[in-house]
Amino acid sequence: MDDLELATALVSEAGALAALMRADGLSAEQKTSVSDVVTAADRAAEDLVTSTLERLRPADGLLGEEGAQHDGTSGRRWVIDPVDGTYNFFSGLAYWCSALALEDADGTVLGAVHQPVTGETWLGGRDHPTTLDGVPVAPLADRPLSECSLATYVHPSTLADPDVREVWLALVQASATPRVLGSGSCDLAGVAGGRVGVWAQHSCPDWDWLPGQALVRAAGGRAEVVEHRGHRWHVAGNPQAVAELLDVLRRA
Repeated sequence: MDDLELATALVSEAGALAALMRADGLSAEQKTSVSDVVTAADRAAEDLVTSTLERLRPADGLLGEEGAQHDGTSGRRWVIDPVDGTYNFFSGLAYWCSALALEDADGTVLGAVHQPVTGETWLGGRDHPTTLDGVPVAPLADRPLSECSLATYVHPSTLADPDVREVWLALVQASATPRVLGSGSCDLAGVAGGRVGVWAQHSCPDWDWLPGQALVRAAGGRAEVVEHRGHRWHVAGNPQAVAELLDVLRRA
């Protein structure tokens, strides 16, 4: 089984397990805030992915949102988000996914995102133009930021920081309309598929960024991380809109 086949199987199986456990009923624990939660499904799905990788790719490193970590010896690392959008997942909303990325010394090799409620699987990477359920997506065409929706997220507690608030408001105001939906990997898959125009968020951990940015780049888009006013901003979308968004960001 090659890496692309393995990635597809892993996110599909993790998502199916999480959906089954949600249907049977779950409780949640708070991590850093009331909206940052973890369930037994998150942990079980991560265990499923990591145990499979330890068996099939024993030399590769691992990093999981729920604590899995292994350095490996191959120079490659799998980054795992077993349930992205856990607050949505636990609340009964449809907007959540299982996601992972593979990276090596040259950057991100591939990203995979599976949304169990819709049954959609996105796959793309360095040598694989982005596909949705095995069908190539249309390459991302240039489009001005003013005509693009902006998928984004900002935690309410960070809005007290003017270095976040002022930049974030500038980005939102420059777009056609904002969307705050609660799953970065679902958002970025939507960007790769042309359903969402651009995406921007600050201070993203690798598991919320790498799977989706691989999909965007493999669809002909642009994905960048920039430092501004003490925060790292992650931006992705069609090349024209990203260039405009970065200009807005740097001037904010």
